[in-house]
Amino acid sequence: MKLAIISHTEHFHDAQGCIVGWGPTVRELNHLLGVFDEIWHVAVLHKGEAPASALPYTSDRIHFIPIKPFGGSQLKDKLDILRQAPQVVRTIRHVLQGVDCWQFRAPTGIGVFLVPWLSLMVSKPGWFKYAGNWMQENRPPGYLIQRLWLSRMQSRPVTINGRWPNQPAHCLSFANPCLDGSERNIGKATIKLKEYGGPLHLCFVGRLESAKGIDLLMDALAALPAKSRIACLHLVGDGPLRAYCEMKASALPFEVKLYGFQSRHAVGHIMEACHLLILPSKAEGFPKVIAEGANYGCVPVVSDISGIAQYVHHGITGFLLSPDRLKQGALVEDLQVILSSPDLKSIAESAYHMAADFTFERYGQRIWEEILRLPA
Repeated sequence: MKLAIISHTEHFHDAQGCIVGWGPTVRELNHLLGVFDEIWHVAVLHKGEAPASALPYTSDRIHFIPIKPFGGSQLKDKLDILRQAPQVVRTIRHVLQGVDCWQFRAPTGIGVFLVPWLSLMVSKPGWFKYAGNWMQENRPPGYLIQRLWLSRMQSRPVTINGRWPNQPAHCLSFANPCLDGSERNIGKATIKLKEYGGPLHLCFVGRLESAKGIDLLMDALAALPAKSRIACLHLVGDGPLRAYCEMKASALPFEVKLYGFQSRHAVGHIMEACHLLILPSKAEGFPKVIAEGANYGCVPVVSDISGIAQYVHHGITGFLLSPDRLKQGALVEDLQVILSSPDLKSIAESAYHMAADFTFERYGQRIWEEILRLPA
């Protein structure tokens, strides 16, 4: 069976001239070859240097079809999406002629016209993957249009993060895959040997920006009375608040390591050494890094937003940070309680079992059985 995927995934040429793409999506496609014979991926190709997190495809059964970059915050960027629409549609129509089914990954700028076009003008079977926060408040107008169309104006399957009241029958709750069998085995062995009674290693993975809460975390650590409980803070990522993090780190009595953006393999090694994953985000869907961290024994300490609480149960598979308490500056108090918890080891073990929902094997099986509706 042949699959076409249409997405906004960023691709680049690496130093050797090979195509590489955003790591999490490329890994997912590589594993989907366990379900599909061939995959065509229609996505954007950028100029410039590829980030460290970019990965190559592992098989020549995946074919990359480039389209021009799109999107931006200015009006001219929005209008440019419409100007590109005819060429994008022609490219996708040509690809769809040679496949059996398709997947469109929303929300994204071109989704404003492609979601209705795929719904009304394409007869081949397919489904939509909505990777953002399905219940997001104050969403951009383009995202609002796409969600409205997907939920009310078409009936093809839509995979979403979390389970919600009055969820339409065609909207299927799917965990976003990020773990393979070898990583599950490594994680199991890692947690067995990891001790949580001594000084702890904390990690943050994501963009160093206010939306991800890195400023809240750095301020809270500076004010934390129990600093001796912390051995090291690992910051994986980059962004506009990097200089702020460096300034705050210089005044802390424990080591702070800033790695910048790293490959998925490197992030896994960092997580193997850490005990807590702290993400005081203001807005999220369900970050894959929560499941990845849980797999390696990093107890999730995460904001209670979107569908996160459906997987991270407070005091059982991690700790939830109330958005209201974050606004009130109570992260210091919450961290104080969490760092003094005597149950971190057992919580880490429970979180590891929670992460089983995020394996590529389970994801592929569910696509086969629930979307393609073929016998296992």
